[in-house]
Amino acid sequence: MSYADKIFVENMQQILEKGYTDEHLDVRPRWLDGTPAHTKKAFCLVNRYDLSKEFPIITLRRTAFKSCVDELLWIWQKKSNNIHELNSHIWDSWADETGSIGKAYGYQLGVKHKYKDGEFDQVDRILKDLKENQGSRRMLTNIFVHQDLHEMGLYPCAYSMTFNVTGNKLNAILNQRSNDMAVANNWNVVQYAVLTHIFAHVSGLEVGEFVHVIADAHIYDRHIPAVEKMMQNPQYPAPKFVMNKEKTDFYDFCVDDFKLEDYQFTPFVDKLEVAV
Repeated sequence: MSYADKIFVENMQQILEKGYTDEHLDVRPRWLDGTPAHTKKAFCLVNRYDLSKEFPIITLRRTAFKSCVDELLWIWQKKSNNIHELNSHIWDSWADETGSIGKAYGYQLGVKHKYKDGEFDQVDRILKDLKENQGSRRMLTNIFVHQDLHEMGLYPCAYSMTFNVTGNKLNAILNQRSNDMAVANNWNVVQYAVLTHIFAHVSGLEVGEFVHVIADAHIYDRHIPAVEKMMQNPQYPAPKFVMNKEKTDFYDFCVDDFKLEDYQFTPFVDKLEVAV
């Protein structure tokens, strides 16, 4: 089985068997019919993936790999906040009539900040330090900017990345305040595993460990039957992650530079409505 499958099932079992329900609370999210979208949750899940061993994509159902990479590059490479530059429709509910999601996600990564040695945006600062200052303990990004929250279509869920070089390996931590486990958990894991692979490669490093910290890991009430069904699906070995290593500049990569070989999965026909 994929190690990501093992972690995913353990997380879901913990939430379903020991989770806290918010059904007595007045919650913000709503289903499309206006009904409150309640959840069962676990507090602070910490999952560790050794990217040097296998790529962390689940096989219990298909995770849309190309769409994951497309959104990742939209945020981190294009530093965009406009859905017209994205090839999927996952952000449509949070965009305005122009396609903007406000001062969120890619916008924050593209804002330039002053440092002692120049002016950089958050992505370029990380890339510079990974090449020139690998002993740094200050390699992190943060897009949960309080002064701009009122101008964001959605507050950032995955809000901070911390990078750390140990020997010749690049390790990374993703901090996430909230995670819709059925819809977005493996999506986020796949994205930031790919980002860690890219940053390691363009910095002349080997890929190391990816750690995912989730403050509020939840399953929405209407997703529970589909999750219970999914957990019974067959599990397959992890596929092989392939990246175009002829490219050495982060800004040169495109979606087609990444692929999975031998990705086996169980078809998943249940529709998971996204609470808004």
